[in-house]
Amino acid sequence: MVRRVLVEAASTVQQEFYVSIILDRRRECPVLLASREGGVEIEALASRAPEAILREPIDVVLGLHPFQARRVVYALGLTEPKLVEQGVALLRNVARLFLELGGSLVEINPLALTAERGLLALDAKLTLDDSAVPRHPETSALAAARDDGHPLEVRARELGVSYIGLDGNIGCMVNGAGLAMATLDIITLHGGEPANFLDVGGGANVEQVREAFKLLVADPRVRAILINIFGGIMQCDVIARGILEAVKVVKPTVPLVVRLEGTRAQEGRQLLASSRLPIVAATTMDDAAAKVVRAAQQGAVG
Repeated sequence: MVRRVLVEAASTVQQEFYVSIILDRRRECPVLLASREGGVEIEALASRAPEAILREPIDVVLGLHPFQARRVVYALGLTEPKLVEQGVALLRNVARLFLELGGSLVEINPLALTAERGLLALDAKLTLDDSAVPRHPETSALAAARDDGHPLEVRARELGVSYIGLDGNIGCMVNGAGLAMATLDIITLHGGEPANFLDVGGGANVEQVREAFKLLVADPRVRAILINIFGGIMQCDVIARGILEAVKVVKPTVPLVVRLEGTRAQEGRQLLASSRLPIVAATTMDDAAAKVVRAAQQGAVG
């Protein structure tokens, strides 16, 4: 569904370039990438002609130095004084944007040399680290634009939990990205298809667990739900109380399988067992995956 339309004045493009800033984990710093070949996929160019890509490391304290920006501008073939001045300012501003906003990617593709305005970013992409967004309320307009996504993902961001919709029919709630990936893998290994990636994190409270559970139930494709929690910082009895509150309020019509291990796991299991609610307990991850896949296939847990 189209939600926004961008209308721009046409430009007379004389030449196209590629410019981006990425995090180089090998160098442990941001790196400016530039090429005379704009409008292409940088991955394909790196494979086909790696020498065509210019690289300049960026000091995270001082930013991109003027001499580095000039070196890149001249290497792009821009020698006219006005264009050099414009190019240096543009590259340094892009670097400042990346550093000040906590970016993980800035990409201008293509950066065009136009007859009307000199250098102009015809298309650009900006990815911010989610952890940096709360420090920059001025980016709220960008966040509002992002909220045009799936309603469940929008609600998850409001709750402070990580939710990504997938194509399957088994809803998953876990704590920790590593455990989430392992849970998706073992469900797939048993022949099931996960409906989502939902990570409530290590510090979720009862309310967050309850609301996160509602996200799972709200997906009409979900035929069964697996809650797989390993309590480290997170306490399993907190998870259990959140589950019980959610089940009482939502009254899910699909089977629910729960595995609790770690901190206060025994207390959490006792809370679930004494509730007399239709919750199926699982011991190992293998046991949990087998039960939830069978439930999704049959409509009930055996």
